[in-house]
Amino acid sequence: MERKETFNEVAREYDKYRPSYPKPLFIDIVNYASLRTSDRILEIGCGTGQATSGFVELGYERITCVERGNELANLARAKFKDKPGVTVIDSEFEAWRSDGASFDLAVSGTAFHFIQPQSFGYRKVFDLLRAGGATAFFWTVHVPAFNDVWNAIRECYNRHAPQLDDSNAPSVEAVIGERADLTLKDGLFHKLEVKTYRWDDTYTASDYVSLLNTNSRHRLVPEKRRSRLFEEIGETIEKHGGSVVKPQAIVLFLANKNRY
Repeated sequence: MERKETFNEVAREYDKYRPSYPKPLFIDIVNYASLRTSDRILEIGCGTGQATSGFVELGYERITCVERGNELANLARAKFKDKPGVTVIDSEFEAWRSDGASFDLAVSGTAFHFIQPQSFGYRKVFDLLRAGGATAFFWTVHVPAFNDVWNAIRECYNRHAPQLDDSNAPSVEAVIGERADLTLKDGLFHKLEVKTYRWDDTYTASDYVSLLNTNSRHRLVPEKRRSRLFEEIGETIEKHGGSVVKPQAIVLFLANKNRY
């Protein structure tokens, strides 16, 4: 199973436990794109509609969402059943055809990296955007912490899934550099702006384990090892006061369609 296929297995948990995107992110997007409420938005990999909700709450309801996971798509469709302008399509983005539709803004929340090759994804987005259209791709970036509870959690990983040890996880700065290069690589997009949003979330032991269970890399760990890993992580958090504070980071990449 590929990482991108794992989310569909835990669609309801994904919707419940994944952190929401911050409202200032959506405000920054619509301001950068000079977006009107009548403009059309294409969302690539909408999942259960977490990012979609951010636009709907600001009054933007002409959104075409393309989602390959049928369970994820069903939840998103149900969430926006009273919003006729929000359309959720079950399809891989690579295979989806727009039937001539063009869009003012293309967005993707922690999903666009699954489009392979990336050069194909950027080219397809370029072709789907009107002249002067904008892209807004953003990612949750893992930020390691190294206090007592997180170091103890790291020991659980080293016992059961050492490949998930985050000690050497790419920094936010490294992620920005790599994605900025990909965005501008073929000259399809320009006027790149990068914004970072940081905050802390507090999780109980059970909620944090439930969050981990929605993570694609964790989903690929064999079930017995994964269960033992989660059990030990939960026990570790309980021994350290019953909750953890997790630093969060979202990085947003804004760009305009270039003349080609």
